Amino acid sequence: MVEESYISIYNKYRELLQETTAAPLDAIRDDAFDVFCRMGFPTDEQERYKRSNIANVFGTEYGMNIRRVEIASTTAPYRCDVPGLKTHNFYVVNDIFAEAIAKEEIAELAKQGVIVGSLSTVAKEHPEIISKYYGKIAPHKSDVLVAFNTAFAQDGFLLYVPKNVHIERPIQLINFMHADFDLLATSRNLIILEENASAKVLVCNHSESGHNFLANRVTEVSLAENANYCHYEICDSERQTTNVGSLYVEQAKSSVANINNITLRTGYTRNNIRVNLSGEYAETTLCGIGIGDEHDHIDNDTYINHKVSHCKSTELFKYVMDDCSYGSFAGRILVEKDAQKTEAYQSNKNICAKSTAKMYTKPQLEIYADDVKCSHGATVGQIDEDALFYLRTRGISEKEGKMLLLLAFTNDIVEKIDIEALRNRVKVLIEKRFRREAHKCATCNSCHI
Repeated sequence: MVEESYISIYNKYRELLQETTAAPLDAIRDDAFDVFCRMGFPTDEQERYKRSNIANVFGTEYGMNIRRVEIASTTAPYRCDVPGLKTHNFYVVNDIFAEAIAKEEIAELAKQGVIVGSLSTVAKEHPEIISKYYGKIAPHKSDVLVAFNTAFAQDGFLLYVPKNVHIERPIQLINFMHADFDLLATSRNLIILEENASAKVLVCNHSESGHNFLANRVTEVSLAENANYCHYEICDSERQTTNVGSLYVEQAKSSVANINNITLRTGYTRNNIRVNLSGEYAETTLCGIGIGDEHDHIDNDTYINHKVSHCKSTELFKYVMDDCSYGSFAGRILVEKDAQKTEAYQSNKNICAKSTAKMYTKPQLEIYADDVKCSHGATVGQIDEDALFYLRTRGISEKEGKMLLLLAFTNDIVEKIDIEALRNRVKVLIEKRFRREAHKCATCNSCHI
């Protein structure tokens, strides 16, 4: 069984795992490991993983950096620029936060009372924060991927924004996979916004070529009353990279979350996104784009839980699948019996550019309240031949016409990015993707190590 090798690793290095982290992270480590031993990796026999056999994904023999051997790149002079966009830059190389190049940013944000940096370091310096929030949103007892992450995670990224603080410049977190061998990296992120706080976080997932990588990341986001949070995540990795990500968001009264997940290039990607609307008048906008070709695998599994009344969620995912790529979307919205006056809208629209591409979609609404406004739907089709013919009559080539139609198809999701410079850059990257040009951002040095 796949699980046996990881069970052996944990039992062998349990004390080392605890020595290299902090008490708040270790407090639930053994319990999470017990859950993993009991449940095992999910297989395609389970409904949620019918299109993504995670057991096979973890079956490759990867190395794990449990001894925290420093890789040279963790101290390299990174630069990741988007023209016209000034951000606070932070880096996690594999599963180690690059503290050496983050000191100035940490000090600058500290002037506002913001705590940011290595999850492990902050857990030692501010254990009260970690103990209050860590493991409280992502449920390791019921989600085995979270349990695996909780058992093996040693570091990651933390952002704590205190009450009434508004971070003007976006926070940019660059996750970069780099090693001289096949590597499994397990990292954990914790983002906390207290009452009336606001922040925008841009997460960029990259990798270098030459080796097989598996990135296993879990992110917990806690939004207190009236908090306003934007989460933009862009995956642009080599095809030898597998990205398994879980994003859990807990929203209190009148909080607002804008989540946009864009998969530009990947080998294998599985995203689990869970949002709990736990306070009245909370609002969520959840969007995503998946672009696949060759043999890419893109799977998004989402769940929005309306727990209380007067909340609103809007969800829109779009895929463009080409060649022999494989896409899957499963979106569930639950409206509990006390969640009256709910508004919940879900849509999944997909284009298969070739007959060899595959797309599976499963939108779901589960409603137990009787005074709600809800809708859901899904479409799978090809490029509009009439629209393409019209463009060709105007002197536009077939290839260019198809690209323009695909850009128009994805544009409404890109327009939901409220950072203009980032929005413009994403448009360029998507166009490059459709043209099958160089997929790396030309101004991002972290992609060229």
